[in-house]
Amino acid sequence: MSRIPRERTNPAGKRPGKIGRAGKDAPAVEPLNIVHGALPSREVILRFIADHPQKASKRELAKAFGLKGDNRVELKHMLQELEQEGMLQKNRKSLIRPGALPPVTVLDITTRDKDGDLIGRPAEWPEDQGVAPAVAIRQQSPAGRQGKGKAPVAGLGDRILAKIFPAFDRGGPAYTARIIKVIDRRRGASMGVFRTAPGGGGRLLPIERRGEEMVIDPEFTGGATDGDLVEVEIARLGRFGLPRAKVLSVVGSVGSEKAISMIAIHAHGIPHVFPPAVIAEAEAAKPASMSHREDWRDVPLITIDPADAKDHDDAVYAELDPSPDNPGGVVVTVAIADVSWYVRPNSPLDREALKRGNSVYFPDRVVPMLPERISNDLCSLKEGVDRPALAVRMSFSGEGRKIGHIFHRIMMKSAAKLSYQQAQAAIDGKPDDQTGPMLEPILKPLWHAYEVMKRGRDRRQPLELDMPERKILLKSNGTVDRVVVPPRLDAHKLIEEMMIQANVCAAETLEKKRQPLIYRIHDGPTLAKQEILREFLATLGISLAKGGNMRANNFNGILAKADGTPHQTMVSEMVLRSQSQAIYGPENIGHFGLNLMKYAHFTSPIRRYADLIVHRALVGSLGFGEGGITPDEEAALDDIAAEISTFERRAMAAERETVDRLIAHHLSGRVGEEFAGRVSGVTKSGLFVSLPDYGADGFVPISTLGSDYFIYDEAHQALSGERTGLGYRLGDSVTVKLAEAIPLAGALRFEMISEGREMPAAVRSFHKAGRRDRGQVRKKPGTRPPRGRH
Repeated sequence: MSRIPRERTNPAGKRPGKIGRAGKDAPAVEPLNIVHGALPSREVILRFIADHPQKASKRELAKAFGLKGDNRVELKHMLQELEQEGMLQKNRKSLIRPGALPPVTVLDITTRDKDGDLIGRPAEWPEDQGVAPAVAIRQQSPAGRQGKGKAPVAGLGDRILAKIFPAFDRGGPAYTARIIKVIDRRRGASMGVFRTAPGGGGRLLPIERRGEEMVIDPEFTGGATDGDLVEVEIARLGRFGLPRAKVLSVVGSVGSEKAISMIAIHAHGIPHVFPPAVIAEAEAAKPASMSHREDWRDVPLITIDPADAKDHDDAVYAELDPSPDNPGGVVVTVAIADVSWYVRPNSPLDREALKRGNSVYFPDRVVPMLPERISNDLCSLKEGVDRPALAVRMSFSGEGRKIGHIFHRIMMKSAAKLSYQQAQAAIDGKPDDQTGPMLEPILKPLWHAYEVMKRGRDRRQPLELDMPERKILLKSNGTVDRVVVPPRLDAHKLIEEMMIQANVCAAETLEKKRQPLIYRIHDGPTLAKQEILREFLATLGISLAKGGNMRANNFNGILAKADGTPHQTMVSEMVLRSQSQAIYGPENIGHFGLNLMKYAHFTSPIRRYADLIVHRALVGSLGFGEGGITPDEEAALDDIAAEISTFERRAMAAERETVDRLIAHHLSGRVGEEFAGRVSGVTKSGLFVSLPDYGADGFVPISTLGSDYFIYDEAHQALSGERTGLGYRLGDSVTVKLAEAIPLAGALRFEMISEGREMPAAVRSFHKAGRRDRGQVRKKPGTRPPRGRH
């Protein structure tokens, strides 16, 4: 990594040092030179308050420095002067540095760090002070401090009263905290659909697969009516019967339009209504000026997007490199909407965008990161309309090696808005009235440039997992019409590769400028996951080398060996499961899956906050004028990266759950029918079976598989009968009957119709070895799995 990392500072400007234990004063890097009984200097006082916020009252300061008589009076005058100069401010009985947390603060626990420790933020924080500082929550032992009493324990979503201490670790949160008490627990809150009961009151039907029904007494309905989506908390737990709950709030009717996605939106706490101040700022925005911009309106950049896209944030153009030093080379230009011009740091638009982190895409709606005035209008690269952009011109040799690039801040005018299918059809010999005149001057040079770039990609060998992506098409009433697998066109691959290379250029430029940024990082598989995969592949006669120095092409070799065999799907699934999850971070570890050392998201600032940060970093480091990154943002990159990574996972979970609910609702009228499926997961308790035609997964409990005694073999990813030797493995094609569909929970339960197949000899020898300790379950005749437990 070429850039020089900057030291984090706490809000008081204190250089970081070493963490102290929660509840104890953490030592400073350089001890203060305190002369007991002598009046300290202003700098020493400010340092002391930053390091010891719990001792920041006038009385505690005088005691700490051993001041008496006239010196106490002089201390009082000095503190008053510092306060008048804005160097200190009062917080109840204490003094704090501006922007610092008071020694006792109310925190909301919002997320976890990479080590699983809880992270909180102030429940109240002035909007004009930027991003609220992160606080690492230090949980105490159940016995409490020094083994006395019982220490309060908090979890995600709780609001706590905490003692604040400065933290001195490099790169971590600016503060640590010890919990004084838990003010409000939100972990007990859950969501469901209210159904009225005869005689008053009602029941809560769960919306989670592992949820359970609850009874709601008449006095606790909170005004809910039949079919309302409600949030409840448990009012009473008894030894017998269902739990009793109290309605906290009514979200809306589950029978309303787009209700399925609203369940996920509320269940995951996704902000979906823009505050008035955000809308007002967006509506008041004016078109960008030509200040610090080059005029590229004559360059025939075009957008290629899905046919139903409403915003267009990237445009492309390619031509042969005219330089005689690069024979056979090409120049590729990627232009990205200049969102940084409109969304300025710490503005209402910016704070709301960070709060959302990214746009969330459901089959029936989009929850955008930015209001439509910005995303669908001013920052959408519309055909024939002047639009501001950041552009990068990339030169590639004839072998596909990138030999140079340069960024520009421009004003452009899109020459055409094409769909993937439209552009591909033109290249395949079926141009229409729009693409016909563009074929020779624009489209063919783009495809030629892609062929050149593809040579570099093939040499780089990124991970080539070809997993089909299904798309749900809805009817006008919001229900499922059908599920399709859109074809993977060269037009898709062209745009993807050009965007990847633009992202690489952004990371390389910012590193060269030694500008802090947020990378898109993807770690390699852990040794534990490699071992699980190695054991599995060994059962198929495929070897995987040991050692931690794995590269993406090692996995491509595995996929190639399985290609065309009955195990192809099974191997692809296991390789996918072995991979780590890509996240955002200010420290670069490279991108394992793409096999790239420097990579940052730059190409979608309309829908990803990470890209907006990278745009600001480019604007600031390249001297492109207004809208650059600020020192406060640079100092908060750790926190911002952690938050947007969390918000990305939140969006993925909400999108997945919505699809599950839509499919479960779509199939709820077909209980008893048989479907062709594939075993997509093997566990101790049963099989997960996916329906390729619907993109849905359901569960087959092990207790319903048959009269045999089934044994779980993790290495072979199999469930097999002890007596018959027949069983099921990951990837097997099977026929199942839909036994139950729970639309609100997105759950399907299947019964297996297919007979198990004969297991390989290695699985049978697993039985003989007597290793039956991994989840064997004997079928109990007449038993039925509990509702909602799958």
